[in-house]
Amino acid sequence: MENNMTCPFHHGKELPPATASWWPDTLNLDILCQHDKKSNPNDSDFNYREAFAQLDLEALKEDLKKLINSPQDWWPADWGTYGGLMIRMAWHSAGTYRSFDGRGGAGNGNQRFAPLNSWPDNVNLDKARRLLWPIKKKYGKQISWADLIILAGNMAYESMGFKMLGFGGGREDIWMPEKDVNWGNEKEWLAPSKNRYADDKNRESLDNPLAAVQMGLIYVNPEGVDGVPNPVKTARDVRLTFRRMGMNDEETVALIVGGHTVGKAHGNGDASKLGPAPEANVIEAQGLGWINPDKAPGHIVTSGIEGAWTTHPDRWNHEYLRLLLEYEWGLEKSPAGAFQWEPIDIKEEDKPLDAQIPGQHRNPMMTDADMALKFDPAYRKICEKFYQDPKAHELAFARAWFKLTHRDMGPKTRYLGADVPKEDFIWQDPVPQVDYKLSDKDIAQLKKEILQAQLSPRDLIITAWDSARTFRCSDYRGGANGARIRLAPQKNWEANEPNRLRACLKRLGCLQKMLSKRISMADLIVLAGSTAVEAAARAAGVEIEVPFLPGRGDATQDTTDSESFAFLEPRHDAFRNYLPSGCTQKPEALMLDRAQLMGLTAPEMTALIGGLRVLDCNYQHSKHGVFTHREGVLSNDFFVNLTDMRFQWIPSTEALYDIVERRSGRKVWTATRVDLVFGSNSILRSYSEFYAQDDNLAKFVHDFVRAWVKVMNSDRF
Repeated sequence: MENNMTCPFHHGKELPPATASWWPDTLNLDILCQHDKKSNPNDSDFNYREAFAQLDLEALKEDLKKLINSPQDWWPADWGTYGGLMIRMAWHSAGTYRSFDGRGGAGNGNQRFAPLNSWPDNVNLDKARRLLWPIKKKYGKQISWADLIILAGNMAYESMGFKMLGFGGGREDIWMPEKDVNWGNEKEWLAPSKNRYADDKNRESLDNPLAAVQMGLIYVNPEGVDGVPNPVKTARDVRLTFRRMGMNDEETVALIVGGHTVGKAHGNGDASKLGPAPEANVIEAQGLGWINPDKAPGHIVTSGIEGAWTTHPDRWNHEYLRLLLEYEWGLEKSPAGAFQWEPIDIKEEDKPLDAQIPGQHRNPMMTDADMALKFDPAYRKICEKFYQDPKAHELAFARAWFKLTHRDMGPKTRYLGADVPKEDFIWQDPVPQVDYKLSDKDIAQLKKEILQAQLSPRDLIITAWDSARTFRCSDYRGGANGARIRLAPQKNWEANEPNRLRACLKRLGCLQKMLSKRISMADLIVLAGSTAVEAAARAAGVEIEVPFLPGRGDATQDTTDSESFAFLEPRHDAFRNYLPSGCTQKPEALMLDRAQLMGLTAPEMTALIGGLRVLDCNYQHSKHGVFTHREGVLSNDFFVNLTDMRFQWIPSTEALYDIVERRSGRKVWTATRVDLVFGSNSILRSYSEFYAQDDNLAKFVHDFVRAWVKVMNSDRF
């Protein structure tokens, strides 16, 4: 047999290409199937919250501090500490978060997997995670990788003399790479940033939902825009990318100053000699990458920039701003050939010691992003304030770091552990707890009173849906809790039909005052919608109780960050056939994006679309896709008529279709691409045919109710 490592069952020929390669326009439903239970090695009854409750957090913190100050023989520790490395690992884990879609961030340990584990900006963070392995091994399931990475960054700062604001656990690990995050369309690392901009001269035109300026970067290019130094231009990139990650100017300055107070950049060598990234490396490398053949002390290449920012980078101090503001800086090149800034005529006592060679002093350095703080007027003003008042910077940094590392965790009710700060931050979208309880008997009575009020079932269902659909499982924001649909900016969103919404909320407010039991508006909105769904199922001949979980509070305008909530505005909603003009993406692709953010599976998405169509819940009462002659009844008519070969589907405009009787030529219904994809896509058609079966009406109703309740309760933790 030939020794060529080929497969004998295919006679050495390559396997056929994947379906997506054969038919690239096929709708790919993979993002609704990711993180399947089959990929999770934990038992089905494993509960991370319960496991974390058994954790000795104080012992873990002490073990981390000990590790951070215990140099290993296989990877060097700068000045005898891994503090800077651990901080960078935690920052880069959290720093991928972006406000537009809530994706990225530190919430699931995704840094362990491709592509993040092999990004150019994450060079040598594989070593940081490998250093943490003995700790993870010891504490096992009581601490997730996602939590451990952030806690290691916190303990690095504390071991270097800074007191953190706090820590909240609760980040559960994923076990396969995320498929739903759009990191950009480039085919190469660090491709020119113009590929991400509609107009390269207008840096605000960076493609949504992106925040980083180049493929493979967390924020900006440290050497300057596309590697060309210019602090003024870099400042514009810094401001945009940090803002898209949820940070204002003061938080941005506080983070950069605090992040660069400790540790160093590494560029003391030839970057071209580094081995492949972890994902591309040889099998014997065992998941490590960027191996440097030069083993001489201090010859480490990470960013290519070389040096520390401060005089004493192994401890917390206030030297960064003094050096930045009091010295003039000139452009130089590192040993690796990267652009960096170094001080002119620096005093010997202000030079930091070499990280590896005792007694040898080196120049400090600044990146182009650091110099942006000096050249940009707004950033400079904040820097001078912090320079004059170091305590103000410490407070600002502690709060900004906590926000950076917890921004994607959602409400504080998800936080675990004794170190959770008592303060409620507005970016946590706080909602007051209710002071009432409703029994099953109370809920049944309220449902009767809602039905007796004779409010429009359609309006009640739509209002409940619009209130709950804002939930994003990416960062656990949005949802029905808080009833922020009553408040700005949500009450004015086009997708919420403000005039219809205002009238419905007014009627619900009157009903709330007349009910026999006290109930929040947030609870009432959901209960009223669910009661209407229950009645619609009964009209279809299916008796079913729609479960209701009370306890939602009513937020106030003062506890609502309007600017931040603007990112939750539905730009499209296939479930209500809402697609404003100007959208360039296919509506069926947008449907998958919305369904994934809501945490839905493909069958759940299918059931909800079919149900909401026959319930006549389309945006502005559009009739597209309402394939039924008994609107408002929770029937399986959408699927029955979609799969009925008595009809044919004829394009009427670029985006709309007529459903016509084959024999008579009579137009019966109209449809959008979203409606028809449930008949054209082979996977979705299989679900449609399933629900269209004569024996599956009750099954469809039960599945719709189950998916409906999931959406209504998605923000209940």
